[in-house]
Amino acid sequence: FSAAAHPERVRVAVVDQIVVGEDGSCDIPHSPCAEDPDQPICLHKNQIDVYQMEAELAVGPVFARHIGHRLYRGEYYSMQSDAHVTFTKGWDVDIIEQMEVTGDEMAVLSTYLTDIAGSIDQKTGLSLRKTRPIMCNTEYEGGVQGKHLRHLSQPEGIPDIQGMPQLQPYWAAGFSFSRGHFIAAVPYDLYQPMIFQGEEMSIGLRGFTIGYDFFAPERSVCFHSYSIGENAAARNKVPHFWENSDKYAGTGKKAMARLLGIVNMNPEVDRSEWNHAEEEKYGLGGARKTSKFYETYGIDVVKKTSERHLCQFVRGRMHKMFMSKLREDGMGIDYSKIDFKWKDPRPNDK
Repeated sequence: FSAAAHPERVRVAVVDQIVVGEDGSCDIPHSPCAEDPDQPICLHKNQIDVYQMEAELAVGPVFARHIGHRLYRGEYYSMQSDAHVTFTKGWDVDIIEQMEVTGDEMAVLSTYLTDIAGSIDQKTGLSLRKTRPIMCNTEYEGGVQGKHLRHLSQPEGIPDIQGMPQLQPYWAAGFSFSRGHFIAAVPYDLYQPMIFQGEEMSIGLRGFTIGYDFFAPERSVCFHSYSIGENAAARNKVPHFWENSDKYAGTGKKAMARLLGIVNMNPEVDRSEWNHAEEEKYGLGGARKTSKFYETYGIDVVKKTSERHLCQFVRGRMHKMFMSKLREDGMGIDYSKIDFKWKDPRPNDK
């Protein structure tokens, strides 16, 4: 609130997973509001909704964010971010301006956030960064839950496109800003407990089939406190949901089979082997097919491979090539007019 240009327009919904008796509630101010009424949490208490749950019931970010999505109340814009995030001064005006300049009603601005260290001027609250990450680097990884695509470290640099966000193929859970209808159209699937890796491909692919386009913000409006450097000691003390794995043994594998099945990423698994509950609500859209995404961006769901060096295309030609196919009514890019298929130009490079 304190960094927003218009805090009166902001509503915050929090899913607070805590250990009762050890952790404080995030909606309780440091000092009583009667003693210090100018604290942001006091000034804007009617704009904050907190769903508090016991940490021992935590089953991963997908279910927690499903609860978060259920706190949506029809706002025109919606934003999702990780915890431990610090915003720049005037972030709300900045990100809306970036969203609107795309001219794409189906635009979703999303990225992995840069580390907070050295990113914000302590006097002005403004960003010190001229660079920003872009989502273009992913590969298959294995595990007990099954092979799936996982986003790797993403390249960060000065934007290749000036004056607007840059088109990218992938969506990131750590930061996402869009019209509010993105939450209504692509809700988190409550049938995916104990999922961590795979979450972003699920939302991204479902969003793609509904017609959403993903962009890297031209300017970062917030930064993340990662468990590295000066923040490592404090962050490494924060528990995760993995501590509860034994309580929910086997649920993650079933959830991953459903996740991959819905987005057609495990054709080797018979469809009768995974849960189809409420698939109409948590499934695919009708604007595009997942096969179009896989063909365009070099993903082989049978061999479980991805064409590497995609960032070369994303940071070069993708934006201008694909944005030329934006529908006249602004309702997303018309992929039926795109016949591009990415092939690794340097397959022998390590």
